[in-house]
Amino acid sequence: MLFFAFKLADLNRKVRVGAVSYLNTKPLLYGVKRSGLMDRIELVEEYPSRIATMLVNDQIDIGLVPVAIIPQLTEAHIVTDYCIGTEGEVASVALFSELPLEQIATVLLDYQSRTSVNLAKVLLKEYWQRELVLEDAKEDFRSRIKGTTAGIVIGDRALEQRKISAYTYDLGTAWKAYTGLPFVFAAWIANKKLDEDFIDAFNRANGYGISHIAEVVAENPYDTYDLPTYYTENISYALTDDKRKAPALRPAWPLSLARCAGLCGGSGSKHKWRRRRSARHRQSCRT
Repeated sequence: MLFFAFKLADLNRKVRVGAVSYLNTKPLLYGVKRSGLMDRIELVEEYPSRIATMLVNDQIDIGLVPVAIIPQLTEAHIVTDYCIGTEGEVASVALFSELPLEQIATVLLDYQSRTSVNLAKVLLKEYWQRELVLEDAKEDFRSRIKGTTAGIVIGDRALEQRKISAYTYDLGTAWKAYTGLPFVFAAWIANKKLDEDFIDAFNRANGYGISHIAEVVAENPYDTYDLPTYYTENISYALTDDKRKAPALRPAWPLSLARCAGLCGGSGSKHKWRRRRSARHRQSCRT
């Protein structure tokens, strides 16, 4: 009889899983939705910051969430070999404007992802060295991206915005140019210890989807951007050793800024990077 090790009020209820409702998540969910796990989970799909809030509030047990929320969790386990990351140009996380960055006065910050907003703040200050007015945006803010007002836009809407704005400053490209590192936008994080058998099956289901990109593309027709390019060149799904090192910023990086940006875990979080298929590998992100 399978014993679920995680601490739930009702051990018989399903594992609550929250996933991002963007195209970049489709390969990960392709395998999950075709596995026997669908009988064992309750799946919720929302935008990143909403899933993050649900994980912090213990409304879900696992979430594909922005890494910036880790300091808010009492306990955090990164439980698969897969993530939403990039080795360079990510395409779907960018600063958009009608004018060159040198002429921009205000930047609207997308409400859907804290990690992308925090990354933008770091890059604006440290890489582009621009002191601008930063404004938290609400829904339908993209119509305000004009004149000296730029906007950080993420997800599928960013792929659309690439066809609208004259200037696109890709945050993945800028991060790689500044640090030489890949970037992890989101990872599968559990807020409690989960059964190893379940995690192994969940990990394998993710891998199945990543190995069937052609089928994922066929299932999700999309004319705005080339999905094979997006899934194989822009998004990097493997949570490699280099990506595990990415939040541990280089010594030259201002530590206070790293904490403020949420790119590195705070001391209040029990944060474990878990590497599957290896003996008890752990790497913590320390401040």
